[in-house]
Amino acid sequence: MTKIIQAIRGMNDLLPDDVSLYQHVEAVLIKIFLNYGFSEIRTPIIECTPLFKRAIGEGTDIINKEMYNFHDRHSKEITLRPEGTAGCVRAGIEHGLLYNQEQRLWYMGPMFRYERPQKGRYRQFYQIGSEVFGLKGPDIDAEIIIMTARCWRLLGIDNHVRLELNSIGSIETRKNYHHTLVKMLKKNINILDNDSKRRIYSNPMRILDSKNPSIQALLDNIPPLVDYLDDASREHFSELCHLLDLADISYHVNQRLVRGLDYYNNTVFEWITNSLGSQGTICSGGRYDCLVKLLGGPDIPAVGCAIGLERLILLVGSVYPLLKTKKIVDIYLISSGQGTKHSMLTFSEHLRDQLPEFKIMNHFGGGNFSAQFSKANKLSARFVVALGENEIAHHQCIIKDLCNGIQKTISQCHAADTLRALLTNTLEEKYKI
Repeated sequence: MTKIIQAIRGMNDLLPDDVSLYQHVEAVLIKIFLNYGFSEIRTPIIECTPLFKRAIGEGTDIINKEMYNFHDRHSKEITLRPEGTAGCVRAGIEHGLLYNQEQRLWYMGPMFRYERPQKGRYRQFYQIGSEVFGLKGPDIDAEIIIMTARCWRLLGIDNHVRLELNSIGSIETRKNYHHTLVKMLKKNINILDNDSKRRIYSNPMRILDSKNPSIQALLDNIPPLVDYLDDASREHFSELCHLLDLADISYHVNQRLVRGLDYYNNTVFEWITNSLGSQGTICSGGRYDCLVKLLGGPDIPAVGCAIGLERLILLVGSVYPLLKTKKIVDIYLISSGQGTKHSMLTFSEHLRDQLPEFKIMNHFGGGNFSAQFSKANKLSARFVVALGENEIAHHQCIIKDLCNGIQKTISQCHAADTLRALLTNTLEEKYKI
């Protein structure tokens, strides 16, 4: 017996029922991004490895443990992208998008990290993100956060998430704090877990958001990063908080929030939920004013965020389970009688011309009307359009609502408008969240 080949661990198939929920959520997010003036950019899933090492930082877990690195046929080191910002910046520099101009970009697609797979965390995962280049004030930071708050509101999950906010200051601020932090941690090295001991020499700032209770207790005796902020960073963060207050955005200042990528400075934030267990971060972002220059571009400020689609989908699906059962077919056409199949094919094309936003499917395989209605029910069709010899002779059709059993005979020339009205009302009821 031939052995069945299965998907690689941590890289999951998205089946039709899953995809329908993804499409719904993605459509809401994309509409919001466009509403805020963002333009889509699509970058390769494979980049040169030095791009990520330089951008993300040699001491990060992503670089040290999680990247998928390969050598191509010419021995060039390449990597499956672990995040979207670095590739977006690379493309902006390469194609001259970032010189002396403001740029607002959004992207969506698969990312790859070699982690232990669990619910909400996979080795191939999907992100949708937004980046703004050329603006340095706290007002654009506030707008990015306000925009994400609008996403949660329109998805109906705003009561299930909370905003964590912090300032990690300038690069110089972090260098000064780095020395203090390492010194204090070394004094208590016997208390540290193995992961924290490793990070002392590679990325000590990441110890600040350790989930280990004993590490958190130790950090209570170490001066917080906020004590080391320069005046400009303090002013930036104070104004950001003021703008969020004016916008009625609730937040919690978490002085141990640092993010896992080296390119961040000043503003960092995360949207967190308690409904998904340990994988509770659905969106994260912040400011990265030095990254463009670090990668060879102009010295311009930047800020952005990324949304983890798997976790967001899990949250939306848990709050609104009915969204998971998207109808496979909106309109199912059936026919019976001499020459009716040809008329059905022609009429279905007319409906597709008039109703391109809906799923329309013809019945094939024969059978009487009873058998064809049974097939429509198995496909969870919303409406059946039936054509018999009598309907065709009088240029009519029968429309039947499979949810309530109501049917009526109407002129074929009015069928598209009637179905659009019926389906629009159905969708509004279904997605009223």
